[in-house]
Amino acid sequence: METFVLLPLLLGSWILLPSHGPVIAQDIQTVAECPPNTPGNDCPAFNISLDLSEKAALDLLLSKKRYDTRLLPPSSRELTINVSVLLLTLASPDESSLKYEVEFLLNLVWDDSRLKHEWVRDPADPPSFSPEHHIAFPGRANPRRRQYLDALHHRDRVWVPDVYFVKHGDFRANLDPGNLSLRIFPNGTITFTQRRHLILSCQGNLPIFPFDDPKCKFAIESISYEQDTLEFKWQTETGVLRKSDNLTTLNAYLENNTTGLCSSAHWRGNYSCLEVTLTFSRDRNFYFTTVFIPDIILVTSSFITFWLEWNAVPARVMLGVTTMLNFFTTSNGFRATLPVVSDLTAMNIWDGFSMFFIYASLLEFVFVNYIGRKRPRRAHEQATPVSSAPVCETNKLGEGNRSAPGSPVTPSIHPTEIVSCTRCGTSPTTHPANSGCSSPTWRRRIIENPIRVAKTIDVVSRIVFPIAYAIFLIYFFVTHQAFKKITSSSC
Repeated sequence: METFVLLPLLLGSWILLPSHGPVIAQDIQTVAECPPNTPGNDCPAFNISLDLSEKAALDLLLSKKRYDTRLLPPSSRELTINVSVLLLTLASPDESSLKYEVEFLLNLVWDDSRLKHEWVRDPADPPSFSPEHHIAFPGRANPRRRQYLDALHHRDRVWVPDVYFVKHGDFRANLDPGNLSLRIFPNGTITFTQRRHLILSCQGNLPIFPFDDPKCKFAIESISYEQDTLEFKWQTETGVLRKSDNLTTLNAYLENNTTGLCSSAHWRGNYSCLEVTLTFSRDRNFYFTTVFIPDIILVTSSFITFWLEWNAVPARVMLGVTTMLNFFTTSNGFRATLPVVSDLTAMNIWDGFSMFFIYASLLEFVFVNYIGRKRPRRAHEQATPVSSAPVCETNKLGEGNRSAPGSPVTPSIHPTEIVSCTRCGTSPTTHPANSGCSSPTWRRRIIENPIRVAKTIDVVSRIVFPIAYAIFLIYFFVTHQAFKKITSSSC
């Protein structure tokens, strides 16, 4: 009895099994329309029914039976990758920093003939059917997405070129999948957009800091495929990067940017390379309000001492010392934010001359006070009595008689007559009879009116110091183009 029951089941399974084999083979043949080694762009378009959802269409299009993500797209020449960059955010930690954070959208476009597809109408649909009717059928694809397939969640199943950033600085990887966009168009064109964040260590002209324009460079190249296999090209025609309409900046003032090629042969091979140069400018207004104008005020404040009385010691000392201490405090506080380098030539010149003028005004006060306190010439003459001339052996010129050794000058000799003296030195000398031997030491010059001299020095300083400082300011700012207008060129 059991034999008669099992026999029909075995016969039925034997009859049905051959029918399933051709069905599976037919499905495989339908999917594998483009062999992996198809040369050029000869892959035919893959037909996708309008009834399929986007996920189902991508599952068929990216099936392992017809698409190998490990292989490059078929091409008769090197595969061309069109690259474009859209700037989103530019930031810097502070005004004097040489590190800039750049956030942008990297857009890659290439052709993959293996992913050509065509939407076809289901034969079961009526002849008057249009894709707009699909919105009324649940489970069918959204007709608004018929222009491309959104392959965001199929990222691992699509070949994407490897992009390597050659730069100076840090890199922050984007782990959020929402920062990706992968679209497959019916003609086989693929657009891959990714949000990137770079921290660039820029190069500035430190000898003219803070009037330099830092330049930040980074390059894009392939690390796996050489130039004869894969080539990067800029998609932009203007040679500059595009800026987002909502571009945000923080302590970063983009003056201009340029794009170029940097392909060159290396020991590891010749790889296609694209270069980006971002030129920033510093905020001149910031440095004028925080550094230069305060220093100018301190230096000119030290010149006020020239208008005070020469003997106003407390006021002039307090003003000179206070300005010097305030300048040191301001300068040290600003330099604490600067890079620790030795070639800040412009700032060294500025600090050096500012300290020179402040210290020179203080020394001028010391000198004027010293001159003004000297005794005038008349008081000096009254305090110093005239002493009689020392007696020496003399011999009247033109006469043969000689006075005895040690005897004073004879009365027959007139006091104003020139006599020869043998006691004023090793050799005979001549001098008037009423004067003694000349002293070999220098006599100090006695000022007739010291107060007038001190006031004259103050008057001259009122003119010389401001003019000299004004000449220095004009030379310094004109040489370093301090008043250069900050402009941001459109990208």
